[in-house]
Amino acid sequence: MAIHPIEFRYGTPEMKAVWTEEHRFRRIIDAEIALARAEAKEGMIPLGAADAIAASAADASLERAKEIEDEIHHDMMAIVRAVSEVCGEPGRWVHYGATSNDILDTATGLQLKDATTILNIKLRHLLKALLSRAEETKNLICMGRTHGQHGVPTTYGLKFAIWASEIGRHIERLEQMIPRVCVGQMTGAVGTQAAMGDHGINVQTYMMEFLGIGSVDVSNQVIQRDRYAEYFCFLANVATTLDKIGVEIRSMQRTEIGEVEEAFGAKQVGSSTMPHKRNPIRSEQVCGLARIVRSSVEPAFQNNTLWDERDLTNSSPERILFPEATILCDHIIKLMATVIEGLVLKPDRIHKNLMFLHGINMAESVMIELTKRGMARQEAHEIIRVKSMEALAAEKPLSSLLAQTPEVTRFIPTAEIESLLDPNNYMGTSIKQVDRVIEKLQPLCP
Repeated sequence: MAIHPIEFRYGTPEMKAVWTEEHRFRRIIDAEIALARAEAKEGMIPLGAADAIAASAADASLERAKEIEDEIHHDMMAIVRAVSEVCGEPGRWVHYGATSNDILDTATGLQLKDATTILNIKLRHLLKALLSRAEETKNLICMGRTHGQHGVPTTYGLKFAIWASEIGRHIERLEQMIPRVCVGQMTGAVGTQAAMGDHGINVQTYMMEFLGIGSVDVSNQVIQRDRYAEYFCFLANVATTLDKIGVEIRSMQRTEIGEVEEAFGAKQVGSSTMPHKRNPIRSEQVCGLARIVRSSVEPAFQNNTLWDERDLTNSSPERILFPEATILCDHIIKLMATVIEGLVLKPDRIHKNLMFLHGINMAESVMIELTKRGMARQEAHEIIRVKSMEALAAEKPLSSLLAQTPEVTRFIPTAEIESLLDPNNYMGTSIKQVDRVIEKLQPLCP
């Protein structure tokens, strides 16, 4: 019976596959094979034994390992015995010189390599969608808002470019992080490599080279969890960016704003009782699941504070944290890409909201022009502030009040006031900024 929603509601097949019991079992076997090959290369075990282990270990089954675990109550030793059984006499060399976490943590490093590869692909796909929308809307002027209030105009292209730039930084963070996170170790019981004698450093190096992941510089019985804490912080950071995008889309889809709308299927139902509803359910799901991803950060940090050379308090949380946070983060990256690609923009509503205050939101433009033409900046601010408040209270266009203000018309002819209150004339470098972001980040796209 499925219990966790990841089992039946959330997650992509490719990311779920990384965290299955079977895949982890296979990654553990990969680590054991690599250990045997490294030890044979260093002359610690017969080359033929390593070859036999490499040829036969894949025949070991998870089911048999579980049978053994039911008897001995040690998951790693159960796998060692299951692998040794299928390798025959050479099986006596399986796990030679290793402690459990040499193999378990190295297997985690391999799973993280698998997972980060998928995340990298998904982030680049999302980046492509954002850049495409930025290009498409770089001239689409809209109302900029601060504190939930109308500010001065911006463009939807700039919104998309800002989000794209953030995703670009996440891709950069991911690539910088991989060498620190996707690592393995072969350091023995408390990190001294005593069971391997002088061969230890070389064995660890060869083993990780065979596996295609990095190698720790130094360790005790476990890979230090600051590495994994960084990984969970990365997932939380990505999830928070997606949360931010989702919040903006949800806000802009409010009925009274109505500037954007998530794609809505012809047969899609918005409410069980209100037939008219068209809800931003995908963005809401992104925002909701981002909370779960972020919640992984605190236990991830706590997993680094183990007793002495190690204890077992990190193990049980990590069995939950790695699959849950990774699968959910991957899920919401893909979901947000779908939202961005299908997002419907409403130019009429965007323009209506832009003109809602009849030019009052363009007060800064007049203040700046007055200062350029000789008025003190603070004096200009106060005059325009007062007239803006009057226009708001009287619900009149700001242009009509400014045209009747001698302090203003002394510097700016009445005929020019309307032009200064036109949003099209106050967009600064917004288009250039979007073009610059697109040019910079386009090479990262698939």
